[in-house]
Amino acid sequence: MIPKEFAEAIAAARPRLGRLASKVEYYPTIGSTNDAAASMSATEGAVVFADAQTEGRGRRGHIWFSPAATGLYVSVVLAPSRAAVDPCRAVSLTTIAAGVALAEGIEKATALPNVRLKWPNDLYVGRRKLGGILAEGSAAGDRIDVVVVGYGINIAKASFPPDLRARVTSIETELGKRPSRARVLAETLAALAARYDDLLAGRFDAILDSWRERAHAKGATVHWETREGTRSGEAVGIADDGALLVKVDGVVERIVGGEVTWT
Repeated sequence: MIPKEFAEAIAAARPRLGRLASKVEYYPTIGSTNDAAASMSATEGAVVFADAQTEGRGRRGHIWFSPAATGLYVSVVLAPSRAAVDPCRAVSLTTIAAGVALAEGIEKATALPNVRLKWPNDLYVGRRKLGGILAEGSAAGDRIDVVVVGYGINIAKASFPPDLRARVTSIETELGKRPSRARVLAETLAALAARYDDLLAGRFDAILDSWRERAHAKGATVHWETREGTRSGEAVGIADDGALLVKVDGVVERIVGGEVTWT
C-alpha cells in the first residue's frame, strides 16, 4: 500500500501527471526500482518508488547508495520511440529531458535554487552531487522501444560512505531543513510528465535550451577513455542529439557514451 502522504501528493498532482502514474507501486525496500519497473515495461507511465534499495545502481555498474528514508528512489516507464517526430532522437534525448525535469521539479517542490546538470546524468548543487539518473532501454527488433528512467535524489542528511562524503550533498544540507519526500516525488513526476510530452511532440529545442541553461561546469576539463588511452579536452556544450561536445586542440569532438570524468 502506498503511504498516505505519498498517495495524497500524487492525487493532488494528478491533473499534471499526463501519461505518468498510470500504475504506481511502492516498496519499503527493494533490490532495484529499475528492475521492478522493467517488469512493467508494457505499461507506459508506470511508476515504482521505494524507501530503500539494496541493489541500487548508476551508470556502468556503479553502486547507488540508497539508505532508508533519506532519499527518493524512483523509476518510470517511458516510450519515447512513439514520438511523432524523429523517434530515434527522442530516445537519445530521454536522459537529457529527465535531467531538466528533475531539476525543475526539485526547485518547485523545495525552492532550492541553482540545481545544475552535469552530462550525462547527474544533478549538482555547487560542486556536489545531489542526484543521478539511470535510463535503461529495452529493444524491439533493431530499435529501443521502451526506456525505464530511474532516478535517485538525496533528500535528507545521511551517513554517506567515506569515499562519497566530500562529493555529495542533499536538499536538507543545502536548505537547512528537510523537505517533504512526497512533495518532491509528486513535483518531479509532474515535471517529467511535461518534458516527456515535449519529447513525444518533438519539442527538442525546448529541452536542449533548458539543459544548456543549467549546464554544470561548462569550460571544465573532461577526461574519457578510448582504445588509445585517456584523452582530455574542454567541455563546450551538448549537441542537438545530446552528445557531449569537447574541444581538443582546437577541434570539437563528440562523446556519446563511456566513462567520463570532470576536473
